[in-house]
Amino acid sequence: MITLPYHKTQLTLPIEPGPKVRVLTPSNHDYTPEGTQEEIVRQALANPIASPPLSELVKGKQNIVIISSDHTRPVPSHINIPLMLEEIKKGNPEAKVTILVATGMHRPTTPEELVAKFGQKVVDEVPIVNHLSEVDKDMIFLGTLPSGGELWVNKVAVEADLLLADGFIEPHFFAGFSGGRKSVLPGVASRKTVMYNHNSTFISSPYARTGNLENNPIHRDMLFAAEKAKLAFILNVVINAKKEIIYAVAGDRVEAHLKGCQFVRDLVAATPIPGDIVISTNGGYPLDQNLYQAVKGMTAAEASAKAGAVIIMVAGCSDGIGGEAFYHQLADYPSPQAAMDTFLATSKEDTPADQWESQILCRLLIKHKIIMVTDPKWAQTIRDMHLDYTETLEEAIAKAKAVKGEEAEITVIPDGVGVIVG
Repeated sequence: MITLPYHKTQLTLPIEPGPKVRVLTPSNHDYTPEGTQEEIVRQALANPIASPPLSELVKGKQNIVIISSDHTRPVPSHINIPLMLEEIKKGNPEAKVTILVATGMHRPTTPEELVAKFGQKVVDEVPIVNHLSEVDKDMIFLGTLPSGGELWVNKVAVEADLLLADGFIEPHFFAGFSGGRKSVLPGVASRKTVMYNHNSTFISSPYARTGNLENNPIHRDMLFAAEKAKLAFILNVVINAKKEIIYAVAGDRVEAHLKGCQFVRDLVAATPIPGDIVISTNGGYPLDQNLYQAVKGMTAAEASAKAGAVIIMVAGCSDGIGGEAFYHQLADYPSPQAAMDTFLATSKEDTPADQWESQILCRLLIKHKIIMVTDPKWAQTIRDMHLDYTETLEEAIAKAKAVKGEEAEITVIPDGVGVIVG
């Protein structure tokens, strides 16, 4: 029996593995760590990479800011943040600490989501600020990115006398990997900076792909932004399918992150299993809470799809599509190709919000039929955006076989965002 994460539960695939139905998982997907989640994080903090311990860095600092991810990321900050605060208090009990939520271009994290993410004690005791990328008065100019764009970063981060970050590392479909430098750009950068960094030329780059940092123009700008913002120390974790910490790195924003990326690469690399039909997920909630985020899981399917394959994407979409701009960038055009032509003709300076996600989805739609299995209330909206829709996996598989034939080879990717296919 094959189960697929869907929102906060699972769906059962109505077909069994066999010669025509193969499951693509990393070779080390059953990796079991030593120690509890807290012990793994404590060990990382006790052995920072290319950096003094956090308890030493905080000495003499009065305005310490911790950048932490928002509600769209399954970072176990309720574990990470208290342990970071413990280290800070050990070295400097009088320091003022603020948590800056790295919303990037997302909506603000709600009070209820903050409690779920950090725990009531942290919410009650530590000031928490949501980054709002469109509020220009909250940004400070830090120079010109290597790509030529302007770098504007939230003043809460810039004015800190010690800037830290909590996050996690997973494959990322155009930045190579999440974590590290991404806490600054796009995490707490201005709207104009994020949009320039995510322009159509960079998104089209063959180097802007899952698991790749080398020559990646998006990654290069992000590194520069983290340096200019003086990100001094990171705590990044790696989580399993149950959202449990299995590995952690702490220390220098570059060296610690690279070590974490290598661990993830070794952990989740998988050889493609070319399929006529490829079924993928976004690993369940919170990563599958909207169609916008679900594009990430689709790219894993793309990497294991035969020419003209049908992709079935399983995602709860409890939070809807992911924004009006994202919707209109596909729905307002007669075809994905027409939308793509517009994206490629748009200058870097004029990149509109969410174009990067729309561009990647268009790339997929031009090559493949995509069927969404999700909440029926989004059916028409999904069809407007040139995807197909079914309410159940059974219907989706039947519809895909109607296109590819009863003998179609099926590849199943239970966690499309947790694998590097290639």
